[in-house]
Amino acid sequence: MEEGARAEELQVQRCRARLDRLAAASAGDDGEWEDMRLKRILVDYMLRMSYYDTAAKLAETSGIQDLVDIDVFLDAKRVIDSLQNKEIAPALAWCAENKSRLKKSKSKLEFLLRLQEFVELVRAKNSLQAIAYGRKYLAPWASTHMKELQRVFATLVFRSTTNCVPYKVLFELNQWDSLVDQFKQEFYKLYGMTLEPLLNIYLQAGLTALKTPFCFEGNCPKEDPLSLDGFRKLAEPLPFSKQHHSKLVCHITKELMDTENPPLVLPNGYVYSTKALDEMAKKNEGKITCPRTGEVYNYTELVKAYIS
Repeated sequence: MEEGARAEELQVQRCRARLDRLAAASAGDDGEWEDMRLKRILVDYMLRMSYYDTAAKLAETSGIQDLVDIDVFLDAKRVIDSLQNKEIAPALAWCAENKSRLKKSKSKLEFLLRLQEFVELVRAKNSLQAIAYGRKYLAPWASTHMKELQRVFATLVFRSTTNCVPYKVLFELNQWDSLVDQFKQEFYKLYGMTLEPLLNIYLQAGLTALKTPFCFEGNCPKEDPLSLDGFRKLAEPLPFSKQHHSKLVCHITKELMDTENPPLVLPNGYVYSTKALDEMAKKNEGKITCPRTGEVYNYTELVKAYIS
């Protein structure tokens, strides 16, 4: 009783801290609030990537322990570790603790765990024990999952050495990886979390505005985030940015080229801003050196370009 009361008090404390944080959004320093928000997003990402100690350290040094869910992720870690060690019991215990909420969301996790436990009994050649287990734990699911039950019960005949693909796959070790993925999905859903890390979601939102076909060419400038393989992979499923008007950035000054700072075209085809080339011409007696190719031209050879 005391342990339950302490846990409930802790949850109330966290809810109060988060409500206070939201209330401070309109009254406090925007910069400080955004910094705190970024740290929460980073902690969320670290927890999902299993960097638990690093996440805890960042939360502690930033004073945001009540604004993140480290203990919840640590509970999930115990289940994930057990599944990776091919142990079902902790995952089943988690399902029992959250039975009502899992039932409301029509979760199949417990059923899949029971199926795997049945398969492991068959793998160990404990046929009688597997039959008894099936009658006790799998039969209640017959009304909603008959096809899956028929398939898994057939393993009593085909065994783990079968080459028959529909049944052979049930004995593959990657079934445990599938259970880990299924547990993570149910865990995120149960606690109202996004399936993807928040950091990925925010990065993808920004990359959508930056992604153009030019980003995937060999001469993509290093200043472009999409010149990096990690960002390119993250942007793969995203649509290209819809640019209704061309926007050119000077390679030399990194400033936008527009009507106030129009682009000038060199005879070799490269384009730079008027501001950059004017400064270069003043320093070099009217000579322009292309920073990409090293070719030298007279300023009078440049042609003004028009942006549409």
